Amino acid sequence: MALEALPVDAAHLLFAGAASIAALAAVYASDRPAGSWGRRLRSRLLLGVPWGTLVAVGFVIGVYLFVQSGIENPNRPVVIPFRAWSYFYPEGMLWAGFSHASRGHVTGNLLSTLVAGTLAEYAYGHFPRERGREAFGSLRENPYVRAFCVVPGAILAFGVVSSLFALGPVIGFSGVVFALWGFALVHYPIGTIASLTAATLVSVVYEAVRTPVEIAEATPSFGPPSWANVAIQGHALGLIAGALVGVWLLRRRSRGHAGPSHVSALAVFAAVALFGASRRLWAVYWYLGDQRYELYRALGLAGVLALAAIVAVAVAGRERPIRPAIAVPNPRTIRESVASATPAALGLFLLLAAFAAVAGPAVVPNLVAVDEAGLPGDPVDVEGYQVTYAEDVEDRTVSAIDVEAFGRSTSVRTSGVIVANPDREIWTTAVSKGNLAFWGYRAVDVGGTGWRETVWVQRTGWVAVGGNATYRVDAVREEGRSTLFVSDAVDAEPVLDGRNVTVAAVEGGFDLRVAHEGENATASIPPRNGSVTLQEVEFHRETEAIYAERGDSRVRIAERERYEGRERS
Repeated sequence: MALEALPVDAAHLLFAGAASIAALAAVYASDRPAGSWGRRLRSRLLLGVPWGTLVAVGFVIGVYLFVQSGIENPNRPVVIPFRAWSYFYPEGMLWAGFSHASRGHVTGNLLSTLVAGTLAEYAYGHFPRERGREAFGSLRENPYVRAFCVVPGAILAFGVVSSLFALGPVIGFSGVVFALWGFALVHYPIGTIASLTAATLVSVVYEAVRTPVEIAEATPSFGPPSWANVAIQGHALGLIAGALVGVWLLRRRSRGHAGPSHVSALAVFAAVALFGASRRLWAVYWYLGDQRYELYRALGLAGVLALAAIVAVAVAGRERPIRPAIAVPNPRTIRESVASATPAALGLFLLLAAFAAVAGPAVVPNLVAVDEAGLPGDPVDVEGYQVTYAEDVEDRTVSAIDVEAFGRSTSVRTSGVIVANPDREIWTTAVSKGNLAFWGYRAVDVGGTGWRETVWVQRTGWVAVGGNATYRVDAVREEGRSTLFVSDAVDAEPVLDGRNVTVAAVEGGFDLRVAHEGENATASIPPRNGSVTLQEVEFHRETEAIYAERGDSRVRIAERERYEGRERS
């Protein structure tokens, strides 16, 4: 078959595959490993495979498909009930660390897991490190137990821990991913930084196979800044936890020596700092309400550098006392322990303190229950969920704990599609006002383990000439449509022979109102190509615009609201 006869995607894939094979063949010929690559992997991993990482990845995929109903709609899993809302909602706490908000979210996390998990699992190893130890001498040393129980058990257990100490209703496996990176950074600082590029390569390969050729155009979009989508506290928590476990294991294996001689403090410091910078751990921000955010980049950078220094001291610090003159060989009291402190012990203590400082602020908010006060408007009820639309209301997600500090407060306002479920401790702005105005309609999926129901929320409106928009927000389900919100009426700028025209959103439709000499007349906006007369003014609707005629005057009064996202999708 001639290359020209192949589909475009297949031809590009064929070319990429051939280039990959040629590149790997060149590397293989230059290195001539003679099986050394496989022997090195098999010396640390059972059959040379990171089984624990693969088991954990399979579990997360299962959660996405069957718990979040992703098998029903892979691009739009059920998200709202699987966030870490509160300790009083165990279902959310259990699944939050393994659930994801979209296919791109789960794919990105799992591709990173494959790289970071393999590196961390290789550092841990499935076989005993000490010479003379029997691999099958006990369950603890058994490589099958390590590969299929210890490693995936530790990974999945931390997935739950990351939810328990998460600040805010987080979702995703990224806390575990950062823990794996933290563990790997301690053992292989330089190799881990190189592996970050490998994670990017894996992602590019996946996208190249999935979409070999893609056509795109510049489009406007509505959403928060990219750094405001970063679960900074959860990521930092994972990184510190992974580093803690890594330091403990490294120190345990080097017991009896002055310290891990193969690890350089400078290398660890540089690796953690580079990792933190590349993964935006500096993105410390505050939510100001109504989709406004404040970023403290300098403060975040200082935190990354401080953490890098602490990890470096914990990893490479020596076991000799900082002040030998006052050290006690076998300290029995806190005072003697402080006097005999070593750089390694100080680093480990500071690392523990950092973990407590990051995890601690999440405990109290997670103990607060959602207020059962009703939502504004006429919410739609779905199996305990309430879905409505409101503007400029208190954001109960942020203001669960009323805190004011440094001129900032947790008492903020929000506008958009609100979803609440007091039984599940859920209260959230599922779709912001601006996002709905950009797209015109959005799907709101609610549900629980293994079930879902969708409420479509639609905004329709008219823009008066010289004025603002008046709009209506409806909920659409199989049984029909109900109005959740109507905005204020707006006045059109043209005045016809002393007659003022107003366009108003009302429940179930839109009205035209004409005021003249103290009298008011109202009628529904006519259907397309229809007309209506009010106060001796005839209104004609032509496609998506309304014109007013009186005598020889004809002016445009309003036109249908347009939604950029819908037009460009």
